[in-house]
Amino acid sequence: MSTLARSARAEWGSLYLAVRGTWTARRWRAVPLTLGAVCLTGVMHVVQHQAWGYQVVQDLGAVRAEDPLWLALLRTPLSLFVPALDLPVWGALAQILIVFGIAEMCLGWWRTLVVAYVATLAGTLYARVGLALGPGNPIGLPASDARVVDTGPSAAVVGLAVFLGWRYGAYVTAGAVIAAMVVEVALKENLAGKEHLAAIAAVLVLCAVAAVRQRRSRARAESTSGAPPIQS
Repeated sequence: MSTLARSARAEWGSLYLAVRGTWTARRWRAVPLTLGAVCLTGVMHVVQHQAWGYQVVQDLGAVRAEDPLWLALLRTPLSLFVPALDLPVWGALAQILIVFGIAEMCLGWWRTLVVAYVATLAGTLYARVGLALGPGNPIGLPASDARVVDTGPSAAVVGLAVFLGWRYGAYVTAGAVIAAMVVEVALKENLAGKEHLAAIAAVLVLCAVAAVRQRRSRARAESTSGAPPIQS
């Protein structure tokens, strides 16, 4: 086995085995969330490009930092499936199909949904904090970003990629994703890039919480297995 093959196996072996096992056993039945998300994103794309549908989609899923917080939180769940108007829809569909699909086969649909929404919500809330800090702060935002429409699955995709990398030991991949997002902000400082970093920060907190819970579970299991037998 070549050095490259050994490195790839060490990096992605656990993830590959998890995906292969689930796919072999259940095929497309293993990814109902992913298929639903792809279909919903496609429908949102078609509707928002109709004369009658643009405002409907905006009212249901377009989030702006200038909106009242309660309205932004209400729209955030659907905003994940509203592709950005200035980007090709196939990019959003491919991101969802690949990253959501892998995550759903490895984590299950509800964990995938939780991580995706935590990442998306972190980006949405960061925008308000960034505006409050202002452009003079390294993590602040200019006032003009308050009117930027904030939709799409990119923050969720980035968050899921980092979480999967941590969960299955693909640390180089997770690090590469984080590094790419840092470079994105360094080269093109915009709202989307900084929201990606906020999403990563929120997911890293999830990873830390999960790691603590795992250590406690192992400690309890070892304590129980090592307890002396009860004398009758």
